[in-house]
Amino acid sequence: MENGREGGEEETRSNSDWAELTHECLTNILSRLSLEERWKGTMLVCKSWLHTCKDPSLFSVFDLESRFESGTESSLWWSAGFERKVDNMLRSVVEWSAGALKEIRIRHCSDRSLASAAGRYLFWGCPNLQVLSIKSCQHVTDASIIKIASNCPMLKELDISYCYEISHESLELIGRMCPNLRILKRNLLNWIDPSQHLGVVPNDYLNACPQDGNAEAAAIGKFMPQLEHLELRFSKLSAHGLSSISEGCPNLEYLDLFGCSNLTSRDMANASENLKNLKKLVKPNFYIPRSVFHTERYGHWRLYDERFQTDVFRI
Repeated sequence: MENGREGGEEETRSNSDWAELTHECLTNILSRLSLEERWKGTMLVCKSWLHTCKDPSLFSVFDLESRFESGTESSLWWSAGFERKVDNMLRSVVEWSAGALKEIRIRHCSDRSLASAAGRYLFWGCPNLQVLSIKSCQHVTDASIIKIASNCPMLKELDISYCYEISHESLELIGRMCPNLRILKRNLLNWIDPSQHLGVVPNDYLNACPQDGNAEAAAIGKFMPQLEHLELRFSKLSAHGLSSISEGCPNLEYLDLFGCSNLTSRDMANASENLKNLKKLVKPNFYIPRSVFHTERYGHWRLYDERFQTDVFRI
């Protein structure tokens, strides 16, 4: 009994020692942990640790992208319940950051939480935000992106891939209000062969793929002249839209047009002539399955080889 009492006293004293660490020392220790480690474990230890876990210095970056990339996409991610969880996390991080947040990389949030980053619900918002990546957000609209454009002028990188409620109007305002923007990713889901998304992405969302590729291209070309990196996978822009980009964004070094089925090899060549700094061009070449484009409709599969000058198409 005596040994047990001594062991208990030693454990209590050890826990007390940890709890009595100075705020600066504990913050330094917690900064070495991942957000997930702090969220699931450290916050629950005691009140002083919970308070320290909310220190703004720990929230300059909010990055959940690795969690999404590490697993197979799930239909649960597209559910209202999952969206609420992501929204709650983002709102908490924005509040705790007290304006220090510089990088947000998440998916499946909504206008409800993104508006907080723009300062709608919280006084400070994220005025120092430089990176915003919000892929696959079916309920993020122009309303919140316009607020981001107005309140986050330091934005350098924007990824709104697979966000179908965001239009060319947002792109125009982002270009006007965020002169430091260098990276834009506006990729769409594979609408040519949607089989890879069936059972995961809601059917009505797949069918809502934006049609105004040229309007978006015109906004990019006119209002984002400093872009260096642009991704437009499976965009429905035509040669006219690509011309707007090549003439308005002379500093482009990387251009990804994979899956842009309305473009030809000639369009690629014409665009490349204007883009003198271009180092990498991802062409529209991709495999079109027989189930999507039938030979009866186009006459012969060789048409694609001639159009894109590639040998990747096989029956």
